[in-house]
Amino acid sequence: MKRPWIGPLAFVVLVFLAFSLPPYLSFTPDNSRLPLDPRYPWHFPLLVGHILFGTVALIACSMQIWPWLRQKRPALHRWTGRVYVLGGVLPAGILGIFVGALAVTPGFSGKAGNVTLAIVWLFVTYRGFRAARAARYAEHRRWMIRSFALCTSIVVNRLWTVLLIVALSPMLDSQFGGDQDALIKQAVEAGIWLSWIVNLLIAEWWIERARTPKGRRPALAQA
Repeated sequence: MKRPWIGPLAFVVLVFLAFSLPPYLSFTPDNSRLPLDPRYPWHFPLLVGHILFGTVALIACSMQIWPWLRQKRPALHRWTGRVYVLGGVLPAGILGIFVGALAVTPGFSGKAGNVTLAIVWLFVTYRGFRAARAARYAEHRRWMIRSFALCTSIVVNRLWTVLLIVALSPMLDSQFGGDQDALIKQAVEAGIWLSWIVNLLIAEWWIERARTPKGRRPALAQA
């Protein structure tokens, strides 16, 4: 089955990484785009580890959804899958729990959103990996679609934040008392939740769509 959106998606992921990754490759806290909690000197190393392992996960999962790789190079597909799970999701997800809890910019709601995302990402990926090991490939595919949706939520997170800032701007004076920082904080927190919940809903729609034979519609009650 053709996937015309795979090329554009891979391009978006590469652009996102080209913009987000370089500041952390210097391993210098002053270059961090995210504010750090000065009470915890190990906050920055955890953040860098999360970003680097997350980069592995993003690149690997972009390869995993490529039908050609799965069909023509199944051995490479399997090895890329192991890299995605063991070298990407597992370390990035575990570190993401701590990084999310230490995040400075969002309040409790935003921290809860990031921590929940990391836990759910680890869970669905584990279920997909276990299904593959048991040769339950249809089940494996469904769980890994969910994992892919959660992995790429970081890419759309920025888009959600910008859209929410624009949407909330007319309410700057009435709802936020002219406090631009409060408006941005609200947009960041809402964007954290929306980025992965909406992605997961789209994944569920895709899974159900694949389960329904073409041309078949749910039975409707007769009038």
